[in-house]
Amino acid sequence: MKDMKFGGRMVGSHYPPFIIAEMSGNHNQSLERALEIVEETARAGAHALKIQTYTADTMTLDIDNQEFRINESDSLWTGNTLYELYQQAYTPWEWHKPIFDRANELGLIPFSTPFDETAVDFLESLHVPMYKIASFENNDIPLIKKVASTGKPMIISTGMATIEELKETVQAARAAGCKDLVLLKCTSTYPATPENTNIITIPHMRELFQCQVGLSDHTMGIGVSVGSVALGATVIEKHFTLNRADGGVDSDFSMEPSEMKSLVIETERAWQSLGQVNYGPTAAEKNSMKFRRSIYIAKDLKAGELLTKNNIRIIRPGFGLAPKYYEQLIGKKVTKDIKAGTPADWSLVNK
Repeated sequence: MKDMKFGGRMVGSHYPPFIIAEMSGNHNQSLERALEIVEETARAGAHALKIQTYTADTMTLDIDNQEFRINESDSLWTGNTLYELYQQAYTPWEWHKPIFDRANELGLIPFSTPFDETAVDFLESLHVPMYKIASFENNDIPLIKKVASTGKPMIISTGMATIEELKETVQAARAAGCKDLVLLKCTSTYPATPENTNIITIPHMRELFQCQVGLSDHTMGIGVSVGSVALGATVIEKHFTLNRADGGVDSDFSMEPSEMKSLVIETERAWQSLGQVNYGPTAAEKNSMKFRRSIYIAKDLKAGELLTKNNIRIIRPGFGLAPKYYEQLIGKKVTKDIKAGTPADWSLVNK
């Protein structure tokens, strides 16, 4: 899979994982808090900050009936209509520029998830370097074509999509002009559980669609994200907040600053550990070779004595003959006086 460039930063298997902090609605309708989230994102070492671009009216209809109300008992948002939820969660469009400006000042790559064509036009006016398609929109082919037509890199979450649906999505994106594509394995539950995440899909998806792959991770902690790097994930996205105790629409499954910092560090360590297929001592291990086991004379010997299990041993360090020669040495006569602690060598015995 070819490496690609996101806002000036290279993404691919030859580079540390690209970490995205998703603000979503965790600003709690405060621009001051939103800007503080940007600052904490940079301080934690993440590479990009993502927001979402929509209004309640571009997401749904202001209707209150069973179809438009969230009734699931295990949902964080039970009791709200869809319209009410998006009114609480949306990021005012006039905030986008100050958020993006602050992110740029801090060396972050700011971008967004558009949810309709008007959002794409607006984000183009702000010169975003790339786009994200959310899982719930990965079947919105007209939106995907609109985003792809910008020619900018696209990240698409794959939550809920079948292989056939993903084929349609990827084909539409590429046909409309997308040359740099990342697919994120995603489980669209909030929070998600590790046993429902199925990250073994990541290498399969990479081979199937011949593109960079990653993880949009809604689980708690960093274990699933770190594990995904070992399977080839080059992009990790996690929701981010200042403090879960402050509340907010996504706070319950969002990372706090110290956790985001750990995510950046540990996913890079996981990536560093991949290396290449290797057997035998590495350069760093060569100095340790002397502490392997080898055969040593364990008692003082006189010339002509026989080597037995009582006077030679397989021990550390590793300056003597390899242990595989132990049985061949048993019964051999020594050719000279030998002190205990002498490494075994063929020159010490008769042929």
